[in-house]
Amino acid sequence: MTGTTMHWRTFNGRTIDRPIEEEVRETIERETAAGNKLKVCIGSDSQVYGPIIEFGTVIVFLREGRGGFMYIANETSKQRMSLKERLLHEVSRSIQVAYGLCNLLDEYHVDLEVHADINTNPHFQSNTALQEAMGYILSMGFVFRAKPDSFASSSCANKVV
Repeated sequence: MTGTTMHWRTFNGRTIDRPIEEEVRETIERETAAGNKLKVCIGSDSQVYGPIIEFGTVIVFLREGRGGFMYIANETSKQRMSLKERLLHEVSRSIQVAYGLCNLLDEYHVDLEVHADINTNPHFQSNTALQEAMGYILSMGFVFRAKPDSFASSSCANKVV
């Protein structure tokens, strides 16, 4: 992706040793040749471990009616962040990946959603970043999903941090 190099792997641990765009192109071609209609959901999550913040970003491929699979990238940071800053950093990571893949996905007519691990219920702390995250994602032209509909971030990415 532009600017920062993310190191990707599959859920079973296989390292992706080439640009993720190449891997995604091959995946789309393989899956569509097998007759699968695809949708891609991109999301990020983070977890604080003392002075370290671990971020996880996922590219989830959904096969209509046939399950799915994902690619995973992790990163750690020692930068101190408020909850709102951390949530917006998660969104920024997801947008970076989505932006890098959107032309490819458009070329193959694959729908794309960007998921944010942010609750729409104002009684939850993450709601403080909802308006900014939604504006950021929508202004980039992406479909936005928040909790409870943001499984790529709140379930898939959550499992890898």
